[in-house]
Amino acid sequence: MDFDRVIDRLGSSSTKWDRYAGHDILPLWVADMDFASPPSVLAALHKRIDHGVFGYTDPPASLVEAIQAYARRHYGWSIEPDWLVWLPGVVQGLNLACRSVGQAGDAVLTATPVYPPFLRMPGLTQRELIAVPLVNRGPNRGWDWDFAALEAAVTPRTRLLLLCHPHNPVGRVWHEDELACLVEIARRHDLIVCSDEIHCDLLLDPDLRHVPLARLNPDFAQYTITLLAPSKTWNLAGLGCSFAVIPEPALRRRFRRAMAGLVPPVNLLGYTAAEAAYRDTGVWLADLIEYLRGNRELLREWFSDSRRLRLTVPQATYLAWIDARTIDAKNPLPFFEALGVGLSDGRDFGLPGYVRLNFGCRRDLLKEALRRLEPLR
Repeated sequence: MDFDRVIDRLGSSSTKWDRYAGHDILPLWVADMDFASPPSVLAALHKRIDHGVFGYTDPPASLVEAIQAYARRHYGWSIEPDWLVWLPGVVQGLNLACRSVGQAGDAVLTATPVYPPFLRMPGLTQRELIAVPLVNRGPNRGWDWDFAALEAAVTPRTRLLLLCHPHNPVGRVWHEDELACLVEIARRHDLIVCSDEIHCDLLLDPDLRHVPLARLNPDFAQYTITLLAPSKTWNLAGLGCSFAVIPEPALRRRFRRAMAGLVPPVNLLGYTAAEAAYRDTGVWLADLIEYLRGNRELLREWFSDSRRLRLTVPQATYLAWIDARTIDAKNPLPFFEALGVGLSDGRDFGLPGYVRLNFGCRRDLLKEALRRLEPLR
């Protein structure tokens, strides 16, 4: 695939590109790649559009089979069809997890910095947010859990742990021993774990393999909600097709009850694209991972010579977490925008002084962004 091909997204109602419309600012913020989706996905969409009828649509049995086969092949995980609950997005899944576990006034535990909806959803569902910081152990180890602090933060009213796996924005892949520690804490305190695994197919280090939390310990699977989607991996976010995997029937019923009358069904093109993605040969994804590794290496080299900015080299995702506290300890984002580069604000992730950079873009665009940032280096 030619990931260097220019695709003009201006004028396409792109959330990412329209933020800075009319300004000379390169948008490297929201987690939305600038690459075309795989040819197999585009072909499936064209075929469905040519059919010409866009009525109400149920999730195809063939899509369920494609997901089951993909999960077995890539994660060694056997998923039963009735475990799946279809959603228009993972963010809705986080909201529903909060609503379906415990009751108003209970507490939800998570680790920061983290994807902003993790921090917003508890409050929107009348739950208390308990945020425990991850620990940055330096360039070799990276961001890590403080398990003692995490367990100490649990209160008698804590009912749910929101896990980001792999972790956005720091790009950490949680290993089996770390997941096992989380499971033990959850067991001791009778917690349900909602695991957002939307970036699990974007592992950049060749020796890594994704381990679904629900697969790690079959006895604990009944206490899990796993959120998945093809959107990040195959760049399908605008088609709105996600799903929750909930093995335990009573928890699944509560989750569905929280959806009733509020959550719209997935649209038929979302189903179509998802099935094509999960059935794809894998060549496009392998090429994408190789290209993202090249972009990551470009960032690694550039930041290694920086005296003011420190990069967390991600193991997964196409998102780079940057310590810019020497620029401004509270809000460095305007300094980047003034140089013509639009990033995500670390305050939204629960950590002021940091910014997040999306390197899921053409390499020449990334090089231009780094050229503009030379004054901050």
